[in-house]
Amino acid sequence: MSTEMEVRGVRVRYGPLEALHGIDLPVPAGTVTVLLGRNGAGRTTLLRTLAGAVRPTAGQVRWRGADVTRLSAYERARRGLRLVPDLRAVYPGLTVAENLALAAARPGDPGPALDAYPELGPLLTRRAGTLSGGEQRMLALSRLVLPPPGGGPLRVVLVDEPALGLSPAVTARTYALLADLRASGTAVAVAEQRLPQDLPRGTLVHVLRRGAVVFSGEPAELPPPGTPPPRH
Repeated sequence: MSTEMEVRGVRVRYGPLEALHGIDLPVPAGTVTVLLGRNGAGRTTLLRTLAGAVRPTAGQVRWRGADVTRLSAYERARRGLRLVPDLRAVYPGLTVAENLALAAARPGDPGPALDAYPELGPLLTRRAGTLSGGEQRMLALSRLVLPPPGGGPLRVVLVDEPALGLSPAVTARTYALLADLRASGTAVAVAEQRLPQDLPRGTLVHVLRRGAVVFSGEPAELPPPGTPPPRH
């Protein structure tokens, strides 16, 4: 299992508040990594730090061994990284078709996105801002099956709360899509409040609390809910 990306001793501050407290965490290639925790635990900040949307105040972000801490989010995207945030994940003033065209390496057939989420087919001419929350979520997630802007392989996928606003059936389909990406060698990291069902074999879980990692292991090794974190 090779490490695609990792953070080493990463600290992130928002003004006087420190959101991440010196975190070390790998994101292996060909693996689904689940960042588990409540709101405020640091999951979103960690994903955004990996994506380059947040600059750490200390520590390093490394990609295939190289220090990319100062590499912009745009440059990371062109190298094959794709972030699906939990909020503001679509361009509301553009149509569904225009959103898909912007996400692809070159304008063309949105077929792969519609195969993943056929519910979007009748909505291609609608402005994304007029869609329901679940429809907007499907639109954001459908970009994962389109080639990245750099034209190369999709190497890293970061998704903040994949199931947000989705029905159980669409949630299951979404995790099947993420499992397919993992099987193709993509490093997949998702932030969730609860452990999803039907995770692929080899999934890794990191539990975050108040900006620190308090557990790392496989889903079956998770301590029971309510177990206090270990003392350091």
